[in-house]
Amino acid sequence: MPILSAEKLNIAFHKLNVFLDQPSAEFNNLIQSAPNHNAWFTVDEVKRSLSALQEMLDPDALKKWFENINISETPKKVGLILAGNIPLVGFHDVLSVLATGNIALIKVSSSDAQLIPALLKELVAIEPLLADRIIYAEQLKDFEAIIATGSNNTSRYFDYYFGKVPNIIRKNRNSVAVLDGQETEEEIRQLGHDIFDYFGLGCRNVSKLYLPEGYQIEKFFQPIQEQFNHVFNHFKYNNNYDYNKSIYLVNMVTHFDNGFVLLKEDKGLSSPLAVVFFEYYSSLGDLNETLKADQDLIQCIVSHAALDAGNGTVAFGQSQHPTLSDYADNVNTIAFLNTL
Repeated sequence: MPILSAEKLNIAFHKLNVFLDQPSAEFNNLIQSAPNHNAWFTVDEVKRSLSALQEMLDPDALKKWFENINISETPKKVGLILAGNIPLVGFHDVLSVLATGNIALIKVSSSDAQLIPALLKELVAIEPLLADRIIYAEQLKDFEAIIATGSNNTSRYFDYYFGKVPNIIRKNRNSVAVLDGQETEEEIRQLGHDIFDYFGLGCRNVSKLYLPEGYQIEKFFQPIQEQFNHVFNHFKYNNNYDYNKSIYLVNMVTHFDNGFVLLKEDKGLSSPLAVVFFEYYSSLGDLNETLKADQDLIQCIVSHAALDAGNGTVAFGQSQHPTLSDYADNVNTIAFLNTL
């Protein structure tokens, strides 16, 4: 199997970015038909994901990324169990395996079984030498390493089946936002993207707000009211909103409601769909210690406050715009692949 240089791979990934800027009629048709395969994958959300991928594949970002990559002279077969909660969420893992010169043995999610193969087909058309490095499988076997993304429940099975080979096994994570009460209306609007993009289904979506004591909920509700109420028009989101609202009303659970999202005071991090948990804090110092203690449960923190919680913070509106070096669960995938 010929070795692909970093330069060749870099060029191939960049050309894929160019393709995304002017996709073929066939790929455009696939975007339009995506909701037929997964109702959550609306045309707007698929386009949002593709736009984020284009940002990731920026030429300067690719060049910097490849500086930390060692191309394997003896390609290893790396099994990939991909998630499908949001469009193309597993594509970064595939790119990482290919970028390190290894072979991607891919089990796609049934929730996202069309988009990733279609993009990889374009990548192979750009660089035919990648054809032998992309293998699809319903059942993974003969692998030398594993990267598996799932839930806390499936991770136990992953540990059992894949624990004897080098692995990255991902569990449930959630993202949080820390407000200090000084946010502008525009920052709160941007926070709306962190909550509602992809209908809140991603691990980088904010599911929990930390609010300073005395915070007026209206300061959060008012800026997002017009820009994000469209989520209510999606029947699956609407069903979740109605269900959770009914449960809270029947059980007389105190909550806030703006007509398309429910806010409930709760110490948990993982809120139901169409619900955002919140918790009041008295000092940023104490909150920082809480976030440090929970860092293995948190994907990212959205805030403009000065925090040192181990996960780093991202600006409002940026949680769903990860860079090539924003690795899931804060585990450096490239560093892992470089050691194989």
